[in-house]
Amino acid sequence: MKIALYGQKFGKQNIPYISQFINYVSNHSIDIYIEKSFFNILSSFEEFKNLNFPIFSNYKELTKDFNLMFTFGGDGTILSAIPFIRDSGIPIVGVNTGNLGFLATFNKDVFIKKIDKIFHEKFYLIPRSLLWLETSIMYDEDLSFFNFALNEVVILRKETVSMITIDTYIDDEFLTSYWSDGLIISTPTGSTGYSLSCGGPIITPENNNFVLTPISPHNLFSRPLIISDHHRLHIKVHSRVKYYSLSMDTRLISLEKKNELYIKKAPFYIYLLQEGNHTYYKTLREKLLWGMDQRN
Repeated sequence: MKIALYGQKFGKQNIPYISQFINYVSNHSIDIYIEKSFFNILSSFEEFKNLNFPIFSNYKELTKDFNLMFTFGGDGTILSAIPFIRDSGIPIVGVNTGNLGFLATFNKDVFIKKIDKIFHEKFYLIPRSLLWLETSIMYDEDLSFFNFALNEVVILRKETVSMITIDTYIDDEFLTSYWSDGLIISTPTGSTGYSLSCGGPIITPENNNFVLTPISPHNLFSRPLIISDHHRLHIKVHSRVKYYSLSMDTRLISLEKKNELYIKKAPFYIYLLQEGNHTYYKTLREKLLWGMDQRN
């Protein structure tokens, strides 16, 4: 078996969990490859100074013969791992060492107890849809390589306190012009992220939808809109300044306002490993504290 290990920030309090994990895979003759930056972070700790595992540094080195990728962190860590996974189909095992953990569902305190079941394929693979972005002017190399997002694509004003105008078309039919600070186009996975904080609805992952959520709109009638993910969006941005900001999950770039956007469903899925008894509704109750009402 061949696995990948990825992480970003790493606190000393998490050393026991990583140590147990590395000891387990070493004792079970599992080949482990560690992402280069995370390898350097781990090696800075006395406990891991003698790490001797192969590393990977880009998506080309994560071939389809990898069985799993383990991420140690929170949901942001999983989002940062997506550019490495891309369309390889390698399932992600998210170990939550952060706070919330909508996507990283394996809590670090009980993760090692469940690791046998993980390697013996006792859990479920949950497919998550992504957004796919194309632009009318392609000059940003990073965008051409990483033009997809698991959570959301966000158009934001840049270098101005004035609103921007976002002309939005669905399958070439004009929808509306959003006068706002920006617009969020979210997948069901991302509906519990930025979109939720801007008043957007929660959409369960199995739905084939996008949600369009304006950010601080100046139109009283502007409300979040749910559409089928079979549609393609076409977006034109008008601003008093030359550039606007575009974010895709954890990546942020600047585009000229003359650069138009085309957004549709990506031609591949990301797969997350999940326990059979850990349903999405259970996650909502636990993470959003729905069960905290005394009447429950």
